[in-house]
Amino acid sequence: MQQHRHGQSHEHGHGHEHEHGHGHEHEHGHGHEHEPSPGAHAGHAHDPAALLAGGLNARMALAVGLNLAFVAVEGCFGILSNSMALLADAGHNLSDVLGLVAAWAAVYLARRPPVPAFTYGLGRSTVLAALGNAVLLLVACGAIAWEALGRLAAPPPVAGATVIAVAGAGILINGASAWLLHAGHRHDLNMRSAFLHMLGDAAVSAGVMISGLVIMTTGWRQLDPVVSLTIIAVILLGTWKLLRDALHLSLDGVPAGVSPAAVQSFLAAGRGVTDVHDLHIWALSTTSVALTAHLVMPDGDQADTLLGSLSPDLKRRFRIDHATVQIERDRCDRGCGT
Repeated sequence: MQQHRHGQSHEHGHGHEHEHGHGHEHEHGHGHEHEPSPGAHAGHAHDPAALLAGGLNARMALAVGLNLAFVAVEGCFGILSNSMALLADAGHNLSDVLGLVAAWAAVYLARRPPVPAFTYGLGRSTVLAALGNAVLLLVACGAIAWEALGRLAAPPPVAGATVIAVAGAGILINGASAWLLHAGHRHDLNMRSAFLHMLGDAAVSAGVMISGLVIMTTGWRQLDPVVSLTIIAVILLGTWKLLRDALHLSLDGVPAGVSPAAVQSFLAAGRGVTDVHDLHIWALSTTSVALTAHLVMPDGDQADTLLGSLSPDLKRRFRIDHATVQIERDRCDRGCGT
């Protein structure tokens, strides 16, 4: 007869035991802590839960509102000043507003409780939002690069003071939006994608304003597309890493900062553990990490003691907040799954 025990770290405190008539006994132990966003360091200054409690929804709403207003203003002035640069940037900013809305919606969906159809909840929507934002950034950069390359040969007149004034407003608005979204962007891929959108917009606006000043002074109109291409190159460097990380998580890759070898060694060092196999680590969202593993413990009496400390230790050491562990008396070479 084999014994299987499962230990999970969730948001409830309950225990239940099932006995089946197939010669197996299954015991499940769950230890949950009520946190708005599980999976970050407790007490950390950039903890996603602390961000949500501190008004992340209000910050996102303010950033979306500011940028929608700026898109309308920039588009109007682009038409009035006959500036394709402003109109193109307004289109780029509109795509970034859509990216912000996607990131905001993903934050909301990630906080929804699990339902029978989505037993892990909708946290994975934050990964999809980050992936979508990365693609949006690449498309926007491609559109601007196409326009800039076309202007190298025949740069059109720049609408001087109007372009500089609107670009200056863009620096302030996009810079303020980036600041609103800065907290937590290093620990949440979804928030990093939104932050990069706003930072990229601020950089584009700065380039437009500087090139406008130089063009007004020197008459060198080719500077506008040259500056645009330079800014795009910088944005692409950050976007490529964002795209790579988002694609990695969407394919159930091990989240950055979690070492499978270190986790394997930690589990194997548990008292009474003789073997660890079927170890899987993946992201439930951009801030929540899950683990499943089989531990071979010939002396099953030590399992309860181990499981009692395993979930909090995994959360503290590796930011793994959702752990499911199966205990076996001997190694199961067949029928254990992969």
